[in-house]
Amino acid sequence: MKLTQSDIKKIQEEIEHRKLVVRPEAIEAVKEARAHGDLSENFEYQAAKKDKNRNESRIRYLEKILKTATIISDQSADDEIGLNKTVEVYFEEDDETEKFKIVSTMRGDSVKGRISNESPIGAALMGHKEGDRVEIKVNDNFSYYVVVKSIENTGEEESDTIRTY
Repeated sequence: MKLTQSDIKKIQEEIEHRKLVVRPEAIEAVKEARAHGDLSENFEYQAAKKDKNRNESRIRYLEKILKTATIISDQSADDEIGLNKTVEVYFEEDDETEKFKIVSTMRGDSVKGRISNESPIGAALMGHKEGDRVEIKVNDNFSYYVVVKSIENTGEEESDTIRTY
């Protein structure tokens, strides 16, 4: 997985928070629920165990990502599409204009308008400039064209969080 130095920092911060804050709270919740008696019918205990296991799973997932990550940086010029830039593109086939931000894979969230630089559209747009007509190849049998209307250097924002699974 390709991550920026900022992605790495955010992941490390989340791991530290989960180990130092969430883990002790989860362990205490399991202890408290266990003290309430019969574990087979104790919903509070089952829920506490599930939360504890989910936290441990997230820690393992993030640690694995850090071990296998390749660090990338954005080398795009101010007038080129690159990481953490918001672009407005015109979809010729649909006669529609959309605006979205190009981010690293770990921050991608199409519902929130953040498109991964490794997605077909993100990868195709990287390095292009305003006015460029770009072919987006979805696969060997399907492609479409967009025209870059504008590029805005929005930088990294607090809302650009590391995605969950």
